[in-house]
Formats: sequence, structure tokens, C-alpha cells
Amino acid sequence: MASATPDKIRDCAVVIGVGASQGIGAAVCHRFAKEGLKVYVAGRTFQKIEAVAAEIHANAGEAVAFRLDAEDINQVQALFDTIISQNERITAVIHNVGGNIPSIFLRSPLSFFTQMWQSTFLSAYLVSQSCLKIFKEQNHGTLIFTGASASLRGKPFFAAFTMGKSALRTYALNLAQIYKTQGIHIAHVIIDGMVDGDRINKALFGLGRFIRLTRGTGGLNINAIADNYWMLYQQSPELWTHELDLRPYQEKF
Repeated sequence: MASATPDKIRDCAVVIGVGASQGIGAAVCHRFAKEGLKVYVAGRTFQKIEAVAAEIHANAGEAVAFRLDAEDINQVQALFDTIISQNERITAVIHNVGGNIPSIFLRSPLSFFTQMWQSTFLSAYLVSQSCLKIFKEQNHGTLIFTGASASLRGKPFFAAFTMGKSALRTYALNLAQIYKTQGIHIAHVIIDGMVDGDRINKALFGLGRFIRLTRGTGGLNINAIADNYWMLYQQSPELWTHELDLRPYQEKF
């Protein structure tokens, strides 16, 4: 009698910070699922991540919706423990957390700065510490952080956002230097401009879309952004990109 053969280990991607279907996180989920990876769709609002997972299933992909507060160490660890308990190998983790909420600096309470720091930076620390332990054991893995214009330069009313995103950029570089010889690719993607997605288009009852269009840039296309994330994932150790900045051709820089 032939012995049973173990199931083939399935490669999977974990996308953290997924919101609306028309957003960067969702677009990245769709792109990786299209290439045959099982995708864990992680975000705060279950209805939104469940909708993204359903869209992937409708297109013959495989996805699991996982409700997650990325600022909670126990929830982050539970996510990765759940995945590795399956016969699956995590090959990509995308950290896409942090919204740019404006505020007047001298009127901003400590609680606001603390919340922004937790969203933009602490969540990245928790996610990276959990996934890098796994990647180190595998001697393989890709970790991509989503940055912003604030990673490079601050603008009026966005001091708190700049604090977190600029720290994240330096942190990502430090991690890349530490783990580059262990088969782990760490990349930081600067999204420099307004994104043509639901967060902007539906902001202030559609005023966000109006502002985006009147600026004349059209906004960053979420599917094109996702294509670039997939490109980073496909790179071999002989030639790794650490930082990639993406912007519409009309965006000033």
C-alpha cells in the first residue's frame, strides 16, 4: 500500500491594511491572487475585506478575509500563527497601514500624535517583527512597506503623518541592511501623490475627487501601483530594489 504523500506547500501573500475595494491594498490582493498565490486580506473592517476576498474568489483566485487591528500585538501574532499552522509558506507581506489625517500642529493633542504614530509606525514594527521571524527560518521572503510623500518631506497640517512615515522609511532601510544576506527582500514604496481610489474620491462627499481632478494629475492608478508591488516581489537577490517612488507624470517633486 502506497504511503500518503503530503500536500504541496502553498505559497501565500499577506496584505495588511486593506480597506475599500478601490484602494491600494485591495489592488495588491487582486494582483497577487491573479498570479496564483493564496492571499490573506487583512484589515479593520470585516465587511470591506470580505468584499475584496469575494471579488478574488469570483475571479478564480483564493483569498481569506482576516479582521485585524495591526496596532494590536496579539492580533498580529494570531494572524501569522494561523497561517503557519496551515500547510502554507508566507512569501510576501505587504504593510499598507496609515491614513493621512490633517491637523493644526499647535492644536493637536498628544493623543492625536500617539494614534498617528501607532497607525503609521508601530503597526509596521509589529508586523515586521512577526513576519521576519518566519522569513528568517525560511531564508526567503519579501516585505513591502507603503510610504507616502510624507516619507520625504512634510507639508502644512501633516506633521503627525510626516513623523510616522519618515520614521518608517528609515526603519525599512535599517531592516533591509540587517536581513539582506538572509534571502529577505525588504522594500519601501513611496506613493507620491493623490491615489485614484475610494479614500480620495469619496472624501468629503466627493470633494476629494473634485480636488484630484482639478489638480490635473488624474491620480495614481491603483492597478499600476499593484503591478509595481508584484515587480518587486519577483526580483531576485542579484538585483533588489529597496526604495521605489511612484507618482503621476505631472506630480511635482
